[in-house]
Amino acid sequence: MRISKNDIPTKIDAPGAIARQALNFGDASDYGSLSAEYFSLGSGTDIAPLLQGLEDDACQAPHWGFLVSGELLLTYTNGSQETCLGDDLFYWPPGHSVRAMRDSEVILFSPQVEHAEVLNHMIAAMSGS
Repeated sequence: MRISKNDIPTKIDAPGAIARQALNFGDASDYGSLSAEYFSLGSGTDIAPLLQGLEDDACQAPHWGFLVSGELLLTYTNGSQETCLGDDLFYWPPGHSVRAMRDSEVILFSPQVEHAEVLNHMIAAMSGS
């Protein structure tokens, strides 16, 4: 699920201030603490090979975030794909992989326990363990 900044409904439009709010943007009630994460991904980076061996060979942590710049292609375990572009807010449910189509800067908010498991798995895969 993604939404461009200009497509987020405006709640307040006053001189010098605009507030936009997208309702029902994912549910975090089943998770504990969130971590804040900043990723820089070079064009062509594909994390799919690093996810091999996880459930459905995919990241099983949900993420909420903002794509500062670039373009990311999300592939979901149900076979669907979604493109996120710079200035998009997004929610990625469990069961996804990410490939950078252009150099990208992304801010994520993720359940820290679930995403730590994924990151640790990726680190082990990079080291050949």
